[in-house]
Amino acid sequence: MILVISTVKNEEEAKGIINFLLDEKLIACGNIVSNVKSLFFWNNDKEETEECILFLKTSEEKFPILVRKIKEKHSYKLPEIIAIPINLGDPNYLQWIKDSLK
Repeated sequence: MILVISTVKNEEEAKGIINFLLDEKLIACGNIVSNVKSLFFWNNDKEETEECILFLKTSEEKFPILVRKIKEKHSYKLPEIIAIPINLGDPNYLQWIKDSLK
């Protein structure tokens, strides 16, 4: 299991991407954290913006298609899409993730 993290420009986009990924059985669950301040360099300019963070629970096997599908729906030219392995967790919850992706 992995936790995929992405940022989007607003809650509307966040909900649209999460609902699409749920319908495609690419994630078991998606969380939205709103009103996040992001500071970064883009095209050699320092930027500051407000975004939403997405936390997406899925499997490593689904990751390549998940990346492709997020990019199709995302408004950013280069969206953040990173994954962190879930090494430990409640066995019942981890099984629920597996079952939800079928």
